[in-house]
Amino acid sequence: MTQESATPRTKAARRETIRDILASTAVTSQEQLRAALARRGIDVTQTTLSRDLIDMQATKVRTADGTLVYSVADADGSATHDGEGGRGRLGRWCQSLLTGSTRVNNQLVLRTPVGAAQLLASAVDSVRMDEVAGTIAGDDTILVICRSDSAAQHVETTLLEMARPGSLPEN
Repeated sequence: MTQESATPRTKAARRETIRDILASTAVTSQEQLRAALARRGIDVTQTTLSRDLIDMQATKVRTADGTLVYSVADADGSATHDGEGGRGRLGRWCQSLLTGSTRVNNQLVLRTPVGAAQLLASAVDSVRMDEVAGTIAGDDTILVICRSDSAAQHVETTLLEMARPGSLPEN
């Protein structure tokens, strides 16, 4: 079974791909970002890329090792280069909001208090787990579509472990 994903050739899709690249790779130059986009089938001029970065309010931030990398605001408002911070936020939201989980093959149905599903789904999305193809959030229910049955089991175990009191390190 092959897993393919299609990306439309729109400005919004290109910018989301830029956000995804900046979240998963330490990008130090526009040329490096253009090459990463090209590997994903998106050919963009330097002028267009520069305009995208300006419109996305990209900044260069210093990593722990001192390297300057591009960063933009992620879906949850955090910086794209802050992956560990995103996992910490997801853990805190799981402890506060996750009330139950049901696994059906490669899908998870997560339950939250009324009005909290979109917040938790956004936190799951911002962590960008390889096992997760995407989420759909209602008012108190989230559908997490995973890439396989075993991936769903792993994601469910991870989220339920994060929800367990005392599972997160103290700040």
